[in-house]
Amino acid sequence: MGVPSGSAGAHWTTSRRVIDLSRPCIMGVLNVTPDSFSGGSRFTDPELALDRALQMEEEGADIIDVGGESTRPFAPPVDAEEELRRVLPVVERLAAKLRVPVSVDTYKACVADASLHAGAEIVNDVSGLTFDPDMARVVSASGAGVVLMHTRGTPQEMQKDTAYVSLVQEIIATLGESLSLARKAGIAEDRIVVDPGIGFGKSVEANLEILGRLREFQVLGRPVLIGTSRKSFIGKVLGREVEERLFGTAATVAVALMNGATIFRVHDVPPMRDVVDMTQAILHS
Repeated sequence: MGVPSGSAGAHWTTSRRVIDLSRPCIMGVLNVTPDSFSGGSRFTDPELALDRALQMEEEGADIIDVGGESTRPFAPPVDAEEELRRVLPVVERLAAKLRVPVSVDTYKACVADASLHAGAEIVNDVSGLTFDPDMARVVSASGAGVVLMHTRGTPQEMQKDTAYVSLVQEIIATLGESLSLARKAGIAEDRIVVDPGIGFGKSVEANLEILGRLREFQVLGRPVLIGTSRKSFIGKVLGREVEERLFGTAATVAVALMNGATIFRVHDVPPMRDVVDMTQAILHS
């Protein structure tokens, strides 16, 4: 999975390695929260979390993304102390045992800093460096990889305003501002990935439109991560509950790959590994 620095093709540099993106990259979701929207992804016991991470690695995950605070719409906030209590024991165990990199899903600089010192090498920030003014400095100082995601306000507020005058252009402009924050802090270009934020301050129709227009995000010059797994827009389109959205998720992942995404944050690693590998084989036939 790692490739030497400077090799040809798309890549993503973290604090410990270079991730080759010429093959689609699967980021496995590992929630260490009691209130994640998807029950099958909750692992509050550190040893069970480690077992699940090792399983996902064996199933084909290229990155394990650890989250200690639910960012589903209207989720209550979690203070930094509690988030650290949930995340750090898991990150420490994973970093010591996994061959693949560990990502921490947080918008709090102190949680990111502690997690990076514990062995994480990517920060997945749903706020695109905007919620915590110290986050850009923490990422820069560590040399970590970073995901800059688009959202509209906190999880408590983001679904209250889902109207856009020019959807994709507005998202690209906001991500451009996050990229500027990263550059000003000294975060190298090859450490940055962007995420249009499916489900974060968007209507069902907007989420579908983003997936159909993903190629337009290439103007940002960075690899694109997509997180559609089991999300509510799939349930609303298909009339399916959370645990019945596997095939709907698969459709979104295949379309996203065809439209230029290279990193896929998912709960169901084996089927999505097959989806991206098969889609890639068709695209390169």
